[in-house]
Amino acid sequence: MENTLWPLIGGVFIGLSAILLMLSIGKIAGVSGIAWGAFTRETDRDDRSWRWLFLLGIVAGAFLLHLITGKPIPEVANTPVKAVIAGLIVGIGVKLGNGCTSGHGVCGISRLSARSIVATVIFMATAIVTVAVSQNL
Repeated sequence: MENTLWPLIGGVFIGLSAILLMLSIGKIAGVSGIAWGAFTRETDRDDRSWRWLFLLGIVAGAFLLHLITGKPIPEVANTPVKAVIAGLIVGIGVKLGNGCTSGHGVCGISRLSARSIVATVIFMATAIVTVAVSQNL
């Protein structure tokens, strides 16, 4: 049961945060768009404040889960160079796909957005191929 309990709780909290964000300020919980708006001057100061709080909540939630469960924080197996390269590739994909997995996969599919459904299918197919190829290198 423990193998499914924490992911289930996490999914509920992700869904609740997306619903609360939409109902309270009418924004979609697309993390890449939220982060972009927090770090750029394209948004006004008031619009940036909720974005920073949202991002802080992601970090605080992960840390709180670590404290509650007592499980160690997983070590990253890759080198910093690989992590930077992977981050850049993901960033390019987010730009090309007009959004990230949270925006399309969580919020877009729940709104029955055809664009988000197609994007999520492409994300998943690409992830499956990437894992298959990288495990055989």
